[in-house]
This record gives sequence, C-alpha cells and structure tokens, in this order.
Amino acid sequence: MGAPRTVYIAGAGIAGLTLALALAKFGLQVVVLERNAAVSEFGAGLQISANARKVLDSLGLSQAIAERSFAPEGIDIFPDGRETPLQTLTLGRAIETRFGAPYAVMHRADLLDVLHSAARRFANIDIVFSVTDFVLESSANTPTVSAQDPDGKSRKARPFAFVGADGVRSVTRTRYLDGPGARYTGKVAWRTLVAPDALSDVLDLNRTSLLLNPHFHLVVYPLPHRNAVNLALFTQEKERDLSVLDHRAPRIKPGRDRRLARILDSVGEEWTPWVLSSVETPVWHKGPIGLVGDAAHAMLPFQAQGAAMGIEDAAVLAPLLAASPSAEHAFSRFAALRQERVKRVQDASASNGKIFHMGFPFSLARNTVIRVEGPQGHFKRLDWLYGYDAIQTGKS
Repeated sequence: MGAPRTVYIAGAGIAGLTLALALAKFGLQVVVLERNAAVSEFGAGLQISANARKVLDSLGLSQAIAERSFAPEGIDIFPDGRETPLQTLTLGRAIETRFGAPYAVMHRADLLDVLHSAARRFANIDIVFSVTDFVLESSANTPTVSAQDPDGKSRKARPFAFVGADGVRSVTRTRYLDGPGARYTGKVAWRTLVAPDALSDVLDLNRTSLLLNPHFHLVVYPLPHRNAVNLALFTQEKERDLSVLDHRAPRIKPGRDRRLARILDSVGEEWTPWVLSSVETPVWHKGPIGLVGDAAHAMLPFQAQGAAMGIEDAAVLAPLLAASPSAEHAFSRFAALRQERVKRVQDASASNGKIFHMGFPFSLARNTVIRVEGPQGHFKRLDWLYGYDAIQTGKS
C-alpha cells in the first residue's frame, strides 16, 4: 500500500475547512494554505439549514454546533410595515422531523472555530497561515504548488490535487483556471449585532424576523451564545457609491413603520457594509486543479445557502478525490454532480431578492400567496433544497 494521497486547499474558510475534515476522514493528507494569520471571518450570523447540517453532523460536529447555535421556532414575516406578522413560517422541531436535521442560526466566527478546532485534532491536516502567495503549475495530471510565507520561505510540493476554496475573489479561479472575476450584484448587505434588550419588546426573539419593503429587506435573528441579535439589512446601491459605504450608514427611511424605526434607532451608525458579488463560471476545474464554495459559485444570500453550498461541495468532492483514479476524473465527476443544483440555488436566491422587494401592486399578490400557503406551506417548496443528501450524492 502506497503513501496516502495529499490534497492542497487554498482557503481556511467554511468550505475549505469542511473539505479538509471530510478528506481527513478518508485518510488523505491535507494541507490548507491560508493568507490570514489565523482563522477569522468577517460578518455576523449565518443560517445552517438541514441540508448543510447533515454534512456537519456526519463529521462529528453535532454537539459543538448545538452548543453554539440557536434553533428559531419560526420566521415572522412583516411586509410593508405591518404591526403584526402576515405569517409565521414553522421551523423548529418540524424542520428536523421532515428533513432529518435541525435548522439553526449561529455566528460565522463560531462555525469557523468549530471547524478549526475539529481540524486541529487530525494529525493528517496541516493548516499553514500567513501564506502571502502561491504558484501552481500542472503537468502529467499532477500539480506543483509553491507557497510563500511572510519570511520569504517557500514550500514546494506535488500533491494529488489542488482545490481553490479561496472565496469570491479566488486567485485559483482567475489566475489558474482563466475564470471570470466576481460580478457586483447591485446589492449591499449591512450587518451589525445589538443587545437583545434593545429589541425584546419589538420582535419575538424566539424567532427569525423578515421585514419586507420595495427598497430593502431586513433579516433579524438571535444569537444567544453571544448574547446578541444579528441584523442583516439588504439595500440596492449604485456601483459608483461603493467607495463611500464605509463612511455612512444605510439610507433607509422608516416612514410610518414604528417597528423599523425602533430597530434603526437601536443600531444608530454601527453598520458594516458587505458588497454582494456573485460568481458564475462554466469552468470549475482544469486537470488536477478545481474549485469549491464561493470560488466556484458565489451567490446572493436570499436563500441563505451560500455557506451550505460550500459545505455540500465538500461532502460530494471528498469521496471522489479519495477513490477516483485521477484528480481530473474526480473534479469532472464533481462538476457533473453539482453544477445543475448550484445553478438552481443561485436562481432561487436571485428570485427571492425580487420577491422580497416587490412594490405595489405585485406585493399584494405575494402577500396573498404567503397568507394562503399557511405556516408550513414552505415545506413542500423546500423539499428539493433541504431534503438533498450530499453524502449519498458523493457516493454515487
């Protein structure tokens, strides 16, 4: 029996670390190259739906995630300044019963910490921080990787495969796969955390709240582990204004919406803008070099599936890299299994953005559908999404 295969991964984000864990469980040697000095994540909260949770649970992370996440009872939907919810969509135990895993929210940094802590327990995972650059060459279906650390030292290796999990601005995609750059979507997410006391008499903090308006929408959910409430406000911004976003708060007028006015007052100027970009590339691999996560398919967050798609990618790709005769064969099979699904999720996310921002009279039709479908009407619509089994897909 020969030496175990080695896979290099660019990026110690959610997709990269999930893939590292999945590969390590198959006995592969894994080296993760990370440009930052430590595992870190910009942003605030994220939602972990059942399709992603099944993957994370299979990696032995169920208890760690449960201890640092929160399972909302439902989603209160407030269109156009309504005083009471138009509908409360059921989450909680009903989601777990239908889809085989819970739906939860948690802070991005907490999920990354869970993944990093798990990775550190594997002797066959090596995470190299402060990598200033890397160079890839490919010949005879084997990549050659040269990575530079801050001291100018270089490590050189010829792994079985190289995976770019280096995010929306992926160097792997643009430099080595001749892929396109990220495209600005016209939308910006403004994020912040506030103390629960600031909103406890405005919203039910046992649930997620979704406030809809033709010009924006706001998602609010609690993060009890951090004694905070996560707010994500999505607005449309002209590209020429992006350079000044860091110097101003979002330009939102609450009008007669007293709930929104209270929420905005609780935040003040403490918003952090996040420019929303997307990636659509037909080329996910070339020879022994491939892409996962946002590097391959960054999308709008309006289906709350960006991180979930990277987690699914890891579950599908790992067994292919472990068993395929070549990395190129593994990446080719991976793309065939994943591209159609990911495109469907990208399209659904973009469609949700349009639905959330509908103006009169189209908003009347939207609200009627939400009301008529009832509190569990979304279950049937989500079967294809939450019911997906990435682990079984990777074995196919």
